[in-house]
Amino acid sequence: MRTPADFVATTIRSEIRALSAYAVARADGVIKLDAMENPYPLPQAVRAKIAAAVALVPVNRYPDGGADAVKSALREAFGIPGSLGLILGNGSDELIQIITSAVAKPGAAMLAPEPSFAMYRLTALYAGVRFVGVPLAAGFTLDTGAMLAAIERERPALVFLAYPNNPTGNLFSATGIEAIISAAPGMVVVDEAYHAFADASFLPRLREFPNLVVLRTVSKIGMAGLRLGYAVAAPEWTAELNKLRQPYNLNALTQAAAPILLAEGALLAEQAARIKSERSRLHAALGALPDVVAFRTETNFVLARVPDAPRWFDRLLDAGILVKNLHGWHPSLEHCLRITVGTPAENDALIAALKTIQ
Repeated sequence: MRTPADFVATTIRSEIRALSAYAVARADGVIKLDAMENPYPLPQAVRAKIAAAVALVPVNRYPDGGADAVKSALREAFGIPGSLGLILGNGSDELIQIITSAVAKPGAAMLAPEPSFAMYRLTALYAGVRFVGVPLAAGFTLDTGAMLAAIERERPALVFLAYPNNPTGNLFSATGIEAIISAAPGMVVVDEAYHAFADASFLPRLREFPNLVVLRTVSKIGMAGLRLGYAVAAPEWTAELNKLRQPYNLNALTQAAAPILLAEGALLAEQAARIKSERSRLHAALGALPDVVAFRTETNFVLARVPDAPRWFDRLLDAGILVKNLHGWHPSLEHCLRITVGTPAENDALIAALKTIQ
């Protein structure tokens, strides 16, 4: 008799069977500095507004399929003109999947620098798109020449550029990105997940580039639990992408809460400013440790190369602090830890724990 494993082996694609499921570390009872979240809780008055709005949600009914209130709130909060198309996702991850699926013709290629956001490569695999990674230059800078050469050679249907980049934290050259957009024969997605911490964006320049899509999420500015991503582009792009979006992909509770939070512009800006201030302090403290290299960052995390990342990760976890160990992810990330900027007290605890590691 055939076993379930026999059926799996003959049914599931071999490249999927070779993967490991994405593991989310348990963070009960520890200082959580591993996932680039905003560490600051909402004020009680804002929480009360959300509670009142959520209490009125008819959870026995499907949500608004177009999520029109959320779209209006996003346009108001981030100055997105009505002449540009806007599509929403269950986090930006869903939009990456939608975009990749939309271009997945036989033989299509996706191009991205590496190391960068792991979901680009994984989503290409899911969709059966050939992924071409282009190594970053020294100091994790964008190798524009190598990118342009790869574009000429591969003629990719899709290029992803994280701006700033995850997991390295740095902001690529705007002129390099302009050259890549101009040279690309297909869509170029500039992923601005960390735009609130970078003071740089291609969103105001969408009309300059007919093949440009700007992708964002609200996860890094205090709404990770809502799972809300959005992409902005010419309406011709979003009309096609919307055909792949699942009906009711944005749940009713998110649709009730997001407009309330997006209206709190001053609060979001103040929290982002606090994170940037703490980022500077944390970066300096990491760089002052013996044999530690802290890389420049324009995000809400700091990438640091330490003498022994697995051991340092374990020692921090023993001290009740969870960070991200990137050792083994990519050759250029050897012995690197990615550390989310926490509250002042959390950062103090981290720095104190790091000083005890020999």
